[in-house]
Amino acid sequence: MFTATVLGLAIGTLLGLTGAGGGILAVPALMLGLHLGLAEAAPVALIAVGSAAALGAVQGLRHGLVRYKAAALMALAGGIAAPAGLLLAKQLPAAWLSAGFAAVMLLVAARMARQARGQSTATATAATGPMDGAMQAPARSKPCRLSPVTGKFIWTGRAALTLGSIGALSGICTGLLGVGGGFIIVPALTRYSDARMHSIVSTSLMVIALVSAATVASAAAHGLSLTPLQWTFIGAAVAGMAAGRTCAPRVPQAALQKVFALVCIVVAGVLLWRVRG
Repeated sequence: MFTATVLGLAIGTLLGLTGAGGGILAVPALMLGLHLGLAEAAPVALIAVGSAAALGAVQGLRHGLVRYKAAALMALAGGIAAPAGLLLAKQLPAAWLSAGFAAVMLLVAARMARQARGQSTATATAATGPMDGAMQAPARSKPCRLSPVTGKFIWTGRAALTLGSIGALSGICTGLLGVGGGFIIVPALTRYSDARMHSIVSTSLMVIALVSAATVASAAAHGLSLTPLQWTFIGAAVAGMAAGRTCAPRVPQAALQKVFALVCIVVAGVLLWRVRG
C-alpha cells in the first residue's frame, strides 16, 4: 500500500508539473513498482492519469485557459479511435507492446531534452509557459489560429481536420499503450496552432480526461475490475496532481525537463532489458 501511495503521488505530481508528459510514467511505474502486466497496468494508469487530468482541466476552465470546443472535437475523435487501440493491444504480444512503449518513452525524452536546451532565458520561459520550445511553423501557415478579437480558434475545415487527426492519434495511443496522449497533443498543438502554452496544456488535460474516460468505459464493459491497491494508486495520483499544479509556477521548467528526460531514458532501458530477458 505504501509503494502504491508513493508511486501515485509521484506520477500525479509529475503530471501537474509538466501538464502532459508525466502521465507516460504511470504504466511503467505500475509494471515495475506493483508488478502488474502491461494489460493490467494500462487501465489503472488511464483512470489515474485521467482523473488527475480532469482536476487540472477544471482549474484551467476556471481561468479561461481551455479551448473547450477544440478539446471536445479532439476528445470525440480520440474516443472513437481508442477502441481500435484496445483491440490492437489484445492482438499484439506483450513483448511488442513493452518495446513500443519504451520507444515512445525515448521519443518523449528526446523532445523534453530538446525543449530544455531551447529555454535559454527566464524571459523566454515566462513568455511561452511550461514545456515550450518545440519547433513551430510560421503563424500565418498554422491551420489552427486564434481570432485576435475573441481569442478563440477560427474554425475552418483545415482546422477541424487537424484537430480531429490529433485527437484520433492520441486516442489510438491511449487504447494501445494506456497513456493519456498528452505527449502527442501538446507538441502537435504547439506546432499547428498559435495558442499560448498555458492554454495548450490546459486543453490537453481536458482531452486526456475525456479520452481516458471513454477508454476506461470501454474496458469496464469488458469486465474491468480494480483491487484496493490499484485504487490507492489512483487516489494518490489525484492528490499529487493538485500538488504539482500548485508548485508548477515555482519550479524551473528546464531543470524539470532534463530530469524527466533522464528518468524516461532509464525506465525505457529497464523495459527493453526486461523484454530482452
